[in-house]
Amino acid sequence: MFSDFNFQQMISAFIVLFAVIDIIGSIPVIINLKEKGKEVNAMKATLISFALLVGFFYAGDMLLKLFHVDIESFAVAGAFVIFLLSLEMLLDVEIFKNQGPIKEATLVPLVFPLLAGAGAFTTLLSLRAEYASINIVIALILNMIWVYVVVRLTGRVERLLGKGGIYIIRKFFGIILLAIAVKLFMTNITLLLATV
Repeated sequence: MFSDFNFQQMISAFIVLFAVIDIIGSIPVIINLKEKGKEVNAMKATLISFALLVGFFYAGDMLLKLFHVDIESFAVAGAFVIFLLSLEMLLDVEIFKNQGPIKEATLVPLVFPLLAGAGAFTTLLSLRAEYASINIVIALILNMIWVYVVVRLTGRVERLLGKGGIYIIRKFFGIILLAIAVKLFMTNITLLLATV
């Protein structure tokens, strides 16, 4: 298992997941929830998100086979989702609306859709088309540690970066995500066309 470990792949997967999960961009949402008196449990949010993401990472393949969808097609679809997420970050528009029925803040909207949402699920399976599983799982664990720290210290992080800092980081990762979406699309559409 560890023979497939590749530091460069792990760092690439970490950056992709970091941009998609976008915990820095979620800070204003977390602060807003706390101001409304809703409790946000950092440990619970991190553990549930990690369990959901790892579960989907390993069982997602079986789900795809159930619907007769190959990983390349899913990766192309994932590229579109990542593309839309990047547009949200760059253009300050809301494409993915949270209209869930549950009002408890740790699970909704923090765990789903902010941390373990459609974008993260799609990205994990899309990454499997390019990277070894061990590198993606390590990248995910590192991201979850980062998520825990940020959710736990939300107020301090916002004071440290300031609203302008958070805005700039969001725009920067929006561009990174856009580039990732294009690369993912081109790589997998080429593979799909080759099999036709």
